[in-house]
Amino acid sequence: MGWRFNLMSRKLDDVAIISYGMTKFGKREGKGLIDLYSEAAEEALQRVKVDTIDALVTAAMSPGRYENIMGPANIMAGLLGLYDATVFRVENTSGSGGAAIYAGWLMVASGQVNSALIIGGEKMTHLPTEENAAIIAGLVHEYEKKHGVTLPSYAAMLARLYMEKYSMPREALGYVAVKNHLHGSMNPKAHFQKAITLEEYMNSKVVNDPLKVMDYTPVSDGAAAILLMRKEIAYSYTNKPIIIRAVAGSTDTHIVHEREDLLILNSVKNSFEKALRFGGISRDQIGLIELHDMATILELVELESMGFYPRGKSWIAAMEFETRYDGELPVNTSGGLKAKGHPIGATGVAQAYEVSLQLRGEAGSRQAKREIDYALSMSMGGFGNNAFSIIYEKGW
Repeated sequence: MGWRFNLMSRKLDDVAIISYGMTKFGKREGKGLIDLYSEAAEEALQRVKVDTIDALVTAAMSPGRYENIMGPANIMAGLLGLYDATVFRVENTSGSGGAAIYAGWLMVASGQVNSALIIGGEKMTHLPTEENAAIIAGLVHEYEKKHGVTLPSYAAMLARLYMEKYSMPREALGYVAVKNHLHGSMNPKAHFQKAITLEEYMNSKVVNDPLKVMDYTPVSDGAAAILLMRKEIAYSYTNKPIIIRAVAGSTDTHIVHEREDLLILNSVKNSFEKALRFGGISRDQIGLIELHDMATILELVELESMGFYPRGKSWIAAMEFETRYDGELPVNTSGGLKAKGHPIGATGVAQAYEVSLQLRGEAGSRQAKREIDYALSMSMGGFGNNAFSIIYEKGW
């Protein structure tokens, strides 16, 4: 390419989250995607009373294959009575929610609209495991699919490589799972609301050696929503707006084996570093993180890719409880994908929901114990094929 447009070279309006909503994640019998969207949106819109919504962005990976639904954004616009709004759906595989936030933020920040409702969701549990696996396999490059590669097997290969290179004991991954299940047990909207012991983890079934069933996220239904507004208007609706300080995206190779170093996710690393530059803050100012732990090993590798821990050391932090809700750097206080669940299109928006609760001190028993002024969410598409990093700031 002979040119590159730098969006941040021009002055953008500050954007705030003024409200948020989320369904319970899990097996939602009798609830389709539109029902879940509506439930999350209703909670968000009941928190504040707004006169108009200028834009609606919905996120879902595959509503066509899951429920034969086309144009879910148009359906929701009709249900919400939005007749003169900018409306569309974003699809970015497992990073759909983060991409939808970026799209909504960009519309508000650029001055195109004053407000944007972002809703992410997926209905998945009604299909058999084999059919779900076939849909999710669409995230993998065709060349890799021919060789039988799946996202769970990639995670297992990553764990094996990490263990061999950094001498990590197998039980270290158990500490990550135990921590996230503890957080999930305190989250009334999580799929799994039961704490587990390290012994239970170690005795669980091996799925892809060395990873066990308790290393992976469950298949879930659910939705989450956030309402964005220009900061100067936001204070008319709330005295505690959450400012989106920066949003940045980045890509890596689509074919995973073409990467020079499998233990660094460049999309995660680069999107976060760009967000820090755009936001004008430093890494050590981040006080809480929600990230994409489709498997426990990814939490460790992502933390190292973003530079929060030296390479090969994040597992030690996990075993020393640094990343627990009451630790020095709380990670996935929602329970993460691991325990909260992973309705694919909902995940990135659900991360923003958790961050909003934490920054406003509304997270109940899982409220982080340290003071937090800035937080981060990282929404990842595929196996690090692309990522969006979002930095949030208290607006009061």
